[in-house]
Amino acid sequence: MASAAFPNISKIKFEGATSRNPLAFKHYNAEELVEGKSMKEHLRFSVVYWHTFRGRGLDPFGAPTMIRPWDDGTESVKNAVRRVRVAFEFIEKLGAPYYAFHDRDVAPEGKNLTETNKNLDVVVKALKEEQKRTGIKLLWGTASLFGNPRYAHGASTSPNADVFAFACAQVKKALEVTNELGGEGYVFWGGREGYQTLLNTNVKRELDHLAAFLRMAVDYKKKIGFKGQFYIEPKPKEPTKHQYDSDAAACLNFLREYGLINDLKLNLETNHATLAGHTMEHELEIAAAAGALGSIDANTGDVMLGWDTDQFPTDIYLTTQCMLAILKAGGLTTGGVNFDAKVRRESYDPIDLFYAHIGGMDAFARGLKTAAAIRKDGRLAEFVKERYSSWDSGIGAKIEAGKSSFKELEAYMLKKGDSSPSPSGRQEFLENLINEFI
Repeated sequence: MASAAFPNISKIKFEGATSRNPLAFKHYNAEELVEGKSMKEHLRFSVVYWHTFRGRGLDPFGAPTMIRPWDDGTESVKNAVRRVRVAFEFIEKLGAPYYAFHDRDVAPEGKNLTETNKNLDVVVKALKEEQKRTGIKLLWGTASLFGNPRYAHGASTSPNADVFAFACAQVKKALEVTNELGGEGYVFWGGREGYQTLLNTNVKRELDHLAAFLRMAVDYKKKIGFKGQFYIEPKPKEPTKHQYDSDAAACLNFLREYGLINDLKLNLETNHATLAGHTMEHELEIAAAAGALGSIDANTGDVMLGWDTDQFPTDIYLTTQCMLAILKAGGLTTGGVNFDAKVRRESYDPIDLFYAHIGGMDAFARGLKTAAAIRKDGRLAEFVKERYSSWDSGIGAKIEAGKSSFKELEAYMLKKGDSSPSPSGRQEFLENLINEFI
């Protein structure tokens, strides 16, 4: 049963770059082919449940601002089901093929785990009905292991074994629900898996517990026949001072150390990358180099602010860099471009949700087309290839093949006398090249 929360808004259409209609796509043409695939297939856009349908505009300095006529302000199951109808009306009119949620986004907690699970089952029934009605799919599910006070000291890294057990039970149910809804993946975000002070923390024990938790999840995934991809989402800080999943490299190191590297890929977020002191392009390249690039949370931060502002991406340089890395890695398959972004506290009308998502989708469409044009032009790739050409033959090829040694390389350099000069990096030339396409 469809809702009518947005009665004056029709399905968003592609009208082209000359359109002045704020409720139309200027660049995202779902069926347009880019490098042999449609934009819809390349980008796999997803709307998040938490910011889009649960965000209230609350911040530490002010009360909620969002105008949401369909929401009665209660944490009732009835209100949660009504919210499902609204969510799918929005996503259907927007034309996004996917959505994503935390278990606690969609259904309220009860007085105990049994009641909480029953509440979730009721809402999952409504989600399944709306998925069938609209054809919209679940990109990935996850469990909120950070909001409830029980998780104040962490979930799988809590010093309290009962909290660890509760987290496992919660994830078990979330995995079952994600599987029931045909989810294409499942994300582990350790919102409070870290520490505030080392004075009260046993780091080795907490890391061991986190690994045990993930191993049990992998085992249960196999037991229930869930075929979706598992992801870890890196974040360096906020809310804890130090989080164990601080960036792509830290996550990959953890997965390798505990023998989980073949079981999980990474879900990367732009604002998390910048909080870690990296660019999103860096995080994408690090994950791709390890064969672990899975999915992305599409947002951006504000360079004037030092926290996770989760703004919608509108910077074409950013989206072009993202799509260059993603296309080079072979594209997204089980993952997608998931708008983990929220409208500003001052953008409180329901229609602002459409403006925000349309802008983000257009920005990524432009990034996709620009990245494809750069790849087709070939000059960037040719420059990088030429820069590393000394490794393609002779002594370089021998080193890469593992057929050399210190002794042989010493003899090589004694005979040659000195290294050949390195070519210029030509950073400015390459930045100018990119500007030709934007």
